[in-house]
Formats: sequence, structure tokens, C-alpha cells
Amino acid sequence: MPIRVLGMIGVSPPAKQTVHIISGDLARDWIVKNAREHEMAGFDEVLIGYHSASAEGFSVAMYAGCHTERLSFLIAHRPGRILPALAARKIATVDRLLQGRVSMHIIIGGSDAEQHEEGDFTSKEERYLRGAEYLDIMRRIWTAPEPVDYEGRFYQVAGARSSVKPYQKPHPTLLFGGSSEGALAMGAQHCDVFAMFGEPLKETAERIADFRARCQVYGRTPGFNVSFRPIIADTEGEAWDKAKFFLEQTKNSVYLPNKEYVSGSQSHHRLAEIAAKGEVHDERLWMPIAAATGGYGNTTCLVGTPEQVAEAILKYYDLGVHSILIRGFEVERDVTEFGRELIPRLRQGALERDRAKSQLEPVI
Repeated sequence: MPIRVLGMIGVSPPAKQTVHIISGDLARDWIVKNAREHEMAGFDEVLIGYHSASAEGFSVAMYAGCHTERLSFLIAHRPGRILPALAARKIATVDRLLQGRVSMHIIIGGSDAEQHEEGDFTSKEERYLRGAEYLDIMRRIWTAPEPVDYEGRFYQVAGARSSVKPYQKPHPTLLFGGSSEGALAMGAQHCDVFAMFGEPLKETAERIADFRARCQVYGRTPGFNVSFRPIIADTEGEAWDKAKFFLEQTKNSVYLPNKEYVSGSQSHHRLAEIAAKGEVHDERLWMPIAAATGGYGNTTCLVGTPEQVAEAILKYYDLGVHSILIRGFEVERDVTEFGRELIPRLRQGALERDRAKSQLEPVI
């Protein structure tokens, strides 16, 4: 199947080199410029991140969507911030207005400290249970022919309905991430795509197999997304020099996360543990920046020439990962460079693999 390539947009111009682009004041011109650059570079979709202090993602997506033609928007969304019946109508409305150019990245919140900033003092375990009810209600409202009644631990609705139905059928794609038992249980029952940070091939294959087995219990077939920070150059040596430069910049960066934001996330701990086992895995997966940030966010890198990095990504495609999120440390330069050097190679490589596979499959 065609590979889907995602990027990420921020709401204001970042520093020349930066680790994260979620926070910052709102700059309308930048949102339009950054979204259009991704569209011109050939990205299918861009993530709009979520932080307790960040600009509201639905509004950003609508604004960017009105200034682009093809680009889709993956909106990070935390269940519990609004009631699920309202969320169902809100998402369906955006989906209709953008004619299917929206999907949702469901994040529960790994840090109690950040949750507290928004007035949510629910435990992490309860947040996943609450999130499962939230998604259940939303999906029912989107798809049920009759008004929905629901009696749960966290939510109750009586006759919930939505006059507006999603443009996409049965509803916009729901992604989620996480490594805890609560996250995996919620995702297996209610989400369509398991989004993972870049880990070695062996660990990624194990996670795919485990999650597929979880989804089979509900008769569901999941998709998979993996996120990387490609660092590319004309020669492999130049690429490694760039990687070392970005590492030094990261160590001195004001964008390093507060330790309280990292401590509660098992996904962050997973990356930190893998990073502690070695700097380089599978020849190109480079972990020192993930180590320097405590495993925070999308900080695992693939280092090499465009050909080498594209081939490394396609090895994940071979595992069944058909959606890739790539972003760099120099936002504008990397978007253009990835569009020129990586995206065409990824699409061609996926196509060649699909053709080869179809030739090997028996004709019935």
C-alpha cells in the first residue's frame, strides 16, 4: 500500500535549531507558510501538537486548512478536556469543513505535572479508562443510526446525537501512542493506528506483533506509524558531523523538557533504556539526542545519505509500518530537503516493494 508521510507544524517560527515546536506565541503568517511548505514538499499530513500551554489545535488546523488544498492535519487531542458528545460534533464539523483532511492523535498525557496545569488531577491509570469511555461515546455518536445512551464510570449521556456526521466513513482516523498497559488496552479497542517513537527494528517488530494480537480480540486490524528525526547529507561522514552538531546544540538548548514532564511516561523511559544500550542501532538509528532529552518525544534519529536513510525507513515499511512521521532540527530547511531527497525515495521504494510482493503472492 502507498506509504503515508507526515510532518509537523508549529504555531510560531522556532529557533534555527530546535528540539520541539509545540509551544510559542501565535503567528498567523508562519502557520500558513509552514503548512504550505509541507504541502509543496509532498507531505501527506502534518501533526499539530498539544501542550498544556499551546495554541488550540482545532483552530490551528482550520486556519491552515483554509490556506492549503491537499494537506491533511493530525490534531493531537486529550480526552477529558471537553465532553465527548461535544468532541464528536466538533471533530465531525472540522472533518466536514476540511472535506476529510483531518485525523486525531489521541494523547492521554504522560505527565501529572502538566495535567495539573490544566486542572486535571485524575491519575494516569484513570485517564486511560476515562479515555476509553470518551472514545467509545464519540465513535457511537458518529456511527449509530439512533441517539446514544451510555452509562459509564466517567461519562453518562442520554439520547446523545450529532446532526453533522463525519466526512470520512466511518469516522476520521484515530491514532494513539503509549507503552503502558492502559494505553495499549484503550488503543486496541478504539484506535486505528498505533503511533510509536523510532525504536530498533527488533523492538518495533515485537511491539507490532503484540498490538496486532491485542486488536484481534476485538476483530480489528490496526495500522502503524513510526516517528524519526532524519539527519541527511551528501556523504555519510557529513551526516554524522551534522548529528554531532545537533547533539551539542540540544545539550545547551532551552527547549530541553522539565524532568517532571518526562518522569511519568513509559514511552520516554523505553527510549531512554534503549539509548543506554548503545548509541547506534541497526546501523543508522542514532540515540544520543533521545538520551540527552530523557527519551522525550520524537528524538530518535536516522543518520546517513538520503539513500541510506530512505532504505532504513523502508525496513520499517517491511515490518508493516505504512505511515512515517519525519521532522528535523532545522524546520524550514529540513522540510524542503526531505521533500527533495527523502519523500520521493520513500514513495518509490514502497511502490517497488509492493510490486515485488504482489509478484510473489500465489494466484487463487
